[in-house]
Amino acid sequence: MIITTKAIPRRTVLRGLGATVALPFLDGMVPAFAAPPVASARGPRRLGVVYLGNGAVMKSWTPAAEGSLGELSPILEPLAPFRDRLLVLSGLDNKPGLALPGEPAGGHGRISGSFLTGVHVKPTEGADFHAGISIDQIAAQELGRHTELASLELGLESTEFAGACDAGFSCAYTTIISWRGPTTPLPMENNPRAVFERLFGDRDSTDPAARLVRIETDRSILDSVAQKATRLQQGLGSRDRAKLTEYLQAIRDVERRIQKAEAQSARELPVVEQPAGAPDKFEDYAKLMIDLQVLAYQADLTRVITFMIAPELSARTYPEAGVADPHHAISHHQGNPENLAKLVKINTYHTTLLRYYLDKLQSTREGDGSLLDQVTLLYARGMADSNAHTPQGLPLVAIGPELRGGRHLRFEGTPLTNLFVTLLAGLGVPIERFGDSTGVLPELTGL
Repeated sequence: MIITTKAIPRRTVLRGLGATVALPFLDGMVPAFAAPPVASARGPRRLGVVYLGNGAVMKSWTPAAEGSLGELSPILEPLAPFRDRLLVLSGLDNKPGLALPGEPAGGHGRISGSFLTGVHVKPTEGADFHAGISIDQIAAQELGRHTELASLELGLESTEFAGACDAGFSCAYTTIISWRGPTTPLPMENNPRAVFERLFGDRDSTDPAARLVRIETDRSILDSVAQKATRLQQGLGSRDRAKLTEYLQAIRDVERRIQKAEAQSARELPVVEQPAGAPDKFEDYAKLMIDLQVLAYQADLTRVITFMIAPELSARTYPEAGVADPHHAISHHQGNPENLAKLVKINTYHTTLLRYYLDKLQSTREGDGSLLDQVTLLYARGMADSNAHTPQGLPLVAIGPELRGGRHLRFEGTPLTNLFVTLLAGLGVPIERFGDSTGVLPELTGL
């Protein structure tokens, strides 16, 4: 890392008409004679949770042996380039997601509602839903003090949470995993344009005219800050100039893809459950939303993101994976080998999206390393065997700077919330207890 005599303020932004572009972390933001950063504090700590509904085929998910990761299971094979970073966890239980005697049969709503909250949610199909604060929001209370946005909640399917989506359970439980408090679910934003404008629109302006003119004339937000960016680059070192150029190009690329998607959505298309402005192809849509997350981390606009690739009860089909059956329907496989093979294809396809996410984080430089060195990421499903709606022995992968990867750890009857307490401690947000937790998992650090 190059240490300069004249430091650029960390919160410097490029402000233009209808746009506010925060800068990534640059060498020029480190003042001369500053204490050299230690390995565990090279950048801000960040938390990401990637959630998938409808369970997994556990025989094809779970590595064959405990300890050092050798050959990866079929579903995890796409993550082979990151083997040394992966911490595969087996045997953690979300007991609050189990049904109590006399409760409605709907397992999906109960399971996803309890997943990040660690509490047994109130069975209801009305607006009197009740869960608890989720771990991402506990992290956001601390990490969000340093950023413009405390957290981002993103998804790829319906954001509706009124009415019932599962027998006896409100849609708030199935379409949302982030809760600010017991009665305050945080809807998952699924429109790329809305996310982009939240990150880079001029949030200080009360007049939307500039934004509308820019969109209607197909102008980039970067057009209005181009001169300021050029002046700033003239005072930067070569490494910072390259980093800033790469960052601005990434913003322009994402914006171009959103504009293209919006143009496509104006065409007459078959009725499809997707938001306006989303690309036609699901993979393009998912990657666009992942790129927005990387930009949000890179500009330090937020340090906490939850991302729901597939909610519980998702009926999306995956022609990209060679599966025409709806996801939820095929997850009730009844032990049929053909159905299990299709569900493995869907599970593996989802893993390729995680691989893309990790590739993007690793290729984005920050300080002397990459964004991947600064993000604690949990890749999780709320069910194990989807056919039985099992919230025990969950399929989980964790990656993070405080974790010792390259291992498969097996637990038995251990609360999932112990993992959450451990991850929060690693983020500098220690809590004594959460949900049904009984302690921490010292095995994760290997110390």
